[in-house]
Amino acid sequence: MLQENSNPDNSANPPPAKPASLPAAKARIKLRHLMVFLSFILSVALPALAVLWYLEYRAADQYASTLGFTVRQAENASTAIDLIGGISNLGGNGSTNTDILYQYIKSQQLVALLDAELDLSAKYSKPEADPVFAYNPEGTIEDLTKYWDRMVNVYYDNKTGLIELQVRAFSAADAHVIAQEIIRQSSIMINLLNSTARDDATNYAREELDQAINRLKRARTALTEFRSTNQMVDPNANFQGQMGLLNSLQQRMADAFIELDILSGVTQSSDPRVQQAQRKIDVIAARIDEERRNLVASDRYGTEFSSLISSFESLRVDLEFAEQSYISALSSFDNAVAEARRKSTYLAAYVEPTTAQRPEYPNRIAIFGLTTLFLFLTWSILVLVFYSVRDRR
Repeated sequence: MLQENSNPDNSANPPPAKPASLPAAKARIKLRHLMVFLSFILSVALPALAVLWYLEYRAADQYASTLGFTVRQAENASTAIDLIGGISNLGGNGSTNTDILYQYIKSQQLVALLDAELDLSAKYSKPEADPVFAYNPEGTIEDLTKYWDRMVNVYYDNKTGLIELQVRAFSAADAHVIAQEIIRQSSIMINLLNSTARDDATNYAREELDQAINRLKRARTALTEFRSTNQMVDPNANFQGQMGLLNSLQQRMADAFIELDILSGVTQSSDPRVQQAQRKIDVIAARIDEERRNLVASDRYGTEFSSLISSFESLRVDLEFAEQSYISALSSFDNAVAEARRKSTYLAAYVEPTTAQRPEYPNRIAIFGLTTLFLFLTWSILVLVFYSVRDRR
């Protein structure tokens, strides 16, 4: 028989008992938590409150004046000169002038002109208690131009050629006056561009006309000197007259020969009538020889008549060419002037400068919200960077 176990409990050894769980330690604010909160107060809350206080108690109200205009091209009816000949495009298109005007409104040149006319520095430095939004009157023209970009917003649609401006100032009257002066100076610029384009379009035609006039004057002067020197208006007319005289003399000589033949048949050679007829023939023959010599050379000037005719014909051809050139140049000049006038441009305002009844700027809510958001994002990024560096150590 097996000996019974002396241990009355025959069961297996029980597992060890689990230790009793300790209570969770109470969360305590540590130094780093205080530093993060303090950095939030210093970096976000206090600057945001300072911005809010400044916007409410120091920032001056700004009034806006709106205006809109575009550059239009005059469409005049066709003139009689346009119907005579073709006209080429001599002027620029309206969109190009609008692009120039858009850049001109933002330029330092316009700012200088407006400052001279309206004293922009004084108008924009009125609120002395607002150094953030007001202009520093001790600034240079470059500083004033940068400030101008802040106070004048230009919206330009290059498809339609429309320009809209929003001009801000610290009083409604100042904004309205500045807007009106912008339109006036812009009109002056467009007129200057128009005048320049007209001059460029007509300068070449004017030069051609001046050359044609001088050529015509020289041709007429040369022909007048020729006539004065040779004392004849038209050598061709003189030649035709001498040819007519020679033909008449030859006809009379033929008649004289016939008369002599008749007398020789009925009378003796000693008849005085025969001698008279022979004398007449001799005189006519001598005259014919003289006139023939005149056709070859002039007794007075010793110049060949043919050379005179050649010189006269050359001068007359030059005169005719000069007259035709003058007529053509005059027509081209008239065409250029008519086209330049037809292509003239002007400034058309579709929205006259408005006068504000209440201030719209500065947009305090937007400025405060964006400033607070920027400060919070900056603070958050710095805190994340700090903890990221700390955990890597």
